[in-house]
Amino acid sequence: MHRLLLTLLLTIPVAHAAGVDADRQLTNSLLAVTQSRMPEAVTTVDQLTQQHPNFRLAQLVKGDLLLARARPLETLGNIQSRSAELDQLRLEARQRVHAATESLSQDKVPAYLLNLDDSYRHALVVDASRSRLYVYENRAGLPVRVADFYVTIGKAGAGKQKEGDNRTPIGIYTISGFKSPRELTDFYGGGAFTLSYPNEWDTRQGRNGHGIWIHGSPSSTYSRTPRASEGCVVLANDDLARLGHYIQTGKTPVIIAEQVEWVAHDALDSRRNDLAEALDQWRQDWESRDTPRLLSHYSPSFRTGPQDFQSFGASKQKVNATKSWIKVGLSKVSLMLYPERPDFALVSFVQDYQSSNLSDRTVKRQFWSRENGRWKIIHETSL
Repeated sequence: MHRLLLTLLLTIPVAHAAGVDADRQLTNSLLAVTQSRMPEAVTTVDQLTQQHPNFRLAQLVKGDLLLARARPLETLGNIQSRSAELDQLRLEARQRVHAATESLSQDKVPAYLLNLDDSYRHALVVDASRSRLYVYENRAGLPVRVADFYVTIGKAGAGKQKEGDNRTPIGIYTISGFKSPRELTDFYGGGAFTLSYPNEWDTRQGRNGHGIWIHGSPSSTYSRTPRASEGCVVLANDDLARLGHYIQTGKTPVIIAEQVEWVAHDALDSRRNDLAEALDQWRQDWESRDTPRLLSHYSPSFRTGPQDFQSFGASKQKVNATKSWIKVGLSKVSLMLYPERPDFALVSFVQDYQSSNLSDRTVKRQFWSRENGRWKIIHETSL
């Protein structure tokens, strides 16, 4: 077996499902080499380069396979000297082969999607370590994987902190809009879905920057290498077009993680129930008009708008004193754990508040943090 393929495939299990996507075509060619089916390998990659002549990695593999007719290959690109560009193309090859051949069971789901309200049709989960974006369909609140795509992230990796650091943010965001190719330069390819970075928690943590998008690739390049953007998530243009079918502008959540935590459905159920019970107890204690009981659900570092925990507590004490009864209804509840932080969550819902002298309806987003074993609200925004 060529050392090239040993390097690429390592011990990744081979999947037998056929496909016509770029990942599968490229992988089929490389697997044909490992099985000494060189004519088939060349034919497969030749078809890929005809379909996507600007696919640099495919052109590199094609050149290697043609060269292999004359002499053994040492590595992808057939040179041993260090080259940052070749290193990135080799990483792209590994990431694509891994995604096309890995056995990612439907029994395992991202740990973050605890509950999605029915109004969310899909959710997107980006795994920076795998250069992969996964699409999950919301089926009665439960996530089911329906598609995945190769993506590029920031040159400096994930974990954005400030403007210009070339990092992709880690967190939970929303697709806030779409910019068509007519509004952009060719650099963005087929367009750009804008993200709600920085969110409220990013702002509170002092993170800044702007223009974090999910966008396409220049017409001269089928795909960019795994770490090549200034912080955006970048796809091939045909993949971006397919991704667009799953997106509700202003609605679809995007969870970006350095490395996705995969859990079984029963583990997801346990985490969901734990947070849902804390949310419902908060609602009941608000209805009790017992202000100390209500405030026990808030972190000492809680903030909402200009109010900190002390001023918020004083306001609640004053307001509750004017009520003879309170009823709080919660609907359209969504629960999502924060990536990299299993004891941190984003909760959103529609709040129907009724009392003896006031009624209103509000959309709320709350960040919850587990402190000393108990879930508490650390930040709240009313929309």
